[in-house]
Amino acid sequence: MDVVILGGGLMGTASAYFLARHGCKVTLVERNRVGSGATVASFGNIRRSGRYLPQLPLAHRSLALWRQAEAMLGQDVEFRATGHLRLVFGQNGLAAMRGFIEAARPWGLALDELEMRDVRGRFPGLGPDAIGASLSPDDGSGNPRLIAPAFAAAAGRLGARIIEQVAVGAIRKTGSGFHMETSGGSIGAEVLLNTAGAWGAQIAAQFGEPVPIEARGPQMGVTEPLPHRILPVVGVWSGDGAEGYLRQVERGNIVFGGGVERSQVTLDPGHAKANPASLSQQLRSLLPLLPALAKTAVIRTWSGCEGYVADGLPVMGPSATTSGLFHAFGFSGHGFQLGPGVGDVMAELIATGHTETPLHDFRIERFANGQRPRLSSGMH
Repeated sequence: MDVVILGGGLMGTASAYFLARHGCKVTLVERNRVGSGATVASFGNIRRSGRYLPQLPLAHRSLALWRQAEAMLGQDVEFRATGHLRLVFGQNGLAAMRGFIEAARPWGLALDELEMRDVRGRFPGLGPDAIGASLSPDDGSGNPRLIAPAFAAAAGRLGARIIEQVAVGAIRKTGSGFHMETSGGSIGAEVLLNTAGAWGAQIAAQFGEPVPIEARGPQMGVTEPLPHRILPVVGVWSGDGAEGYLRQVERGNIVFGGGVERSQVTLDPGHAKANPASLSQQLRSLLPLLPALAKTAVIRTWSGCEGYVADGLPVMGPSATTSGLFHAFGFSGHGFQLGPGVGDVMAELIATGHTETPLHDFRIERFANGQRPRLSSGMH
């Protein structure tokens, strides 16, 4: 089976790898460089805490693959199961945390509720005004700059063709599959997998499948190295008080994000930039999590183009209008953890015709006839 994948982020490169493992002939086409879009903008958070509950089977499957990533890909992609700590700063956040802990248990996710004496004893310097926290001990982080190139390289070793810096024009359905003209020549295949991120809706629209999506850019930053003392990824149960998230890498730097509005991005050319004017506001929003940031220098900020679907959930599964077309895009800023699992599931679906992982809530036909589903419950 010949498969063309459009989009070389984490979803596309992981799909290329797992499709090649299934014995498919794979061509991946990326308009820029592999991993240069939403993937590189990611915070690197590998968390299941706070997810939309029907997404947890996919998240569990993906976590298992993150654990295998170094052996599977032949490269350390810096997956570290340091745990994911979420702090609570008010009663609304406390109710959200406890409600999620209870609701997630039947879905196979067990979170520990910590009292603040536990947090202060285990993680000194974090959240001095917090009133509680949850810990997901098996979650953690990975390196967004390494993971997509690692999947692409591993796919290449299995025979996949990775084509970068190639623009794709109109795509048409043929009797034998799909045909497209690119700036690098013509490409045809039996199956087309759309993993084009914020551009994915443009491809879906060519086949009569409109998806309400906006391109946004998160603001990310990293500080100078600090004495190493924070092991888990740190976030917040929203509702009261602080927002944002941070983690400390092994070199001591603090990587951070959130706390400010995501910028609007124009898909052509699709470049997202951090806003220097909002950096001070962002840092102030993070101080309740880590007061030590008040005396720390920021050495770099960045952004990237992410696709946010109207209901906050991805589009994932077969096309509702066109046989041989599949979609996996629009992960709305919470796709990094899911990436390996998305690739595995899409390859299974394409190669075998079915998957054991439930995708019903992510089907593209939920937007048929101009419907705009309400925002999904739960956090992302």
